[in-house]
Amino acid sequence: MVLPMKRVLITGASGFVGNNLARALLARGDEVHLLLRPGHKSWRIEDIVDRVRVHLADFSDRESLAKLVRDARPEWIFHLAAYGAYSSQTDILTIMHTNILGTINLLDACAEKGFEAFVNTGSSSEYGFKAQAPSEDERLEPNSPYAVSKASATLYCRYTARKNNLPVTTLRLYSVYGPYEEPTRLMPTLIMHGLRGTLPPLVDPDVARDFIYVDDVNEAYLLAAGSKGQEPGAIYNVGSGVQTTIREAVEVARRVMKIGVAPNWGSMENRIWDTRTWVSDNRLIKEKLGWRPRYDFESGFRKMAEWFLQNPNILEKYNAHLTPPARD
Repeated sequence: MVLPMKRVLITGASGFVGNNLARALLARGDEVHLLLRPGHKSWRIEDIVDRVRVHLADFSDRESLAKLVRDARPEWIFHLAAYGAYSSQTDILTIMHTNILGTINLLDACAEKGFEAFVNTGSSSEYGFKAQAPSEDERLEPNSPYAVSKASATLYCRYTARKNNLPVTTLRLYSVYGPYEEPTRLMPTLIMHGLRGTLPPLVDPDVARDFIYVDDVNEAYLLAAGSKGQEPGAIYNVGSGVQTTIREAVEVARRVMKIGVAPNWGSMENRIWDTRTWVSDNRLIKEKLGWRPRYDFESGFRKMAEWFLQNPNILEKYNAHLTPPARD
């Protein structure tokens, strides 16, 4: 689908997924506005900052957000700002203020001004542990403060969209990987160790994820914003629909990067969210938006590894994080 160029506002563009989306929108020729928090990490946006318009605001400040939205006049809004997705982000009040209050304030400000599309970023963690691939109408059983906050934000978006007949969509993302990913997560850690012919400490090999390459996620965002006739407050799972164990992921890394050493399973403790069943039911987004993932796990991993080799200036950003264990 070829979509017309738009004036867009992205929150969370200093993060991994938001940064990739910002680059995809710039490649389309869109006018891109970034809404960033004071004190944000800047390394991901250093080379694009002169091609975007940067706005700084605290998500708890409703008046500042409303003024920013009036000034930017976005047609499309992509809300990716979040706190608590990483194990180092543990402050519960910050999680709730950022993910719930921030979403409420932003959506209300945008609703007052009007928009063509507002795409909220949800999380597969909203479902909690399930023994099967949950559909979008599955009962939510969030099992962490972060998951509670994301589920709450999704419900608010759905409520507001239905009440006011607004074009608001939520994408529940599964385990996204790709360029500019947080250095301490599994894929960058595997690649950085692989460049040295080693493997990092590893959890239980049967821990499973639904890994989805970031280019496929970008396509989901564009389709969610550009597809007409959606139900107000629509929710879509964005995952490959294929479960990959950590054992399988490591075997791909060893094959692609020609790593000779054997994995030391259990050398890292499992996290509280680790499970042996974690896979998406992505039938609804395929049916409603015509979205299809183009990358299986191995092709996505190969593309990500090639990106590291083609961008040696990025390697120094990741080298400092080789010692800590991989987080995912």
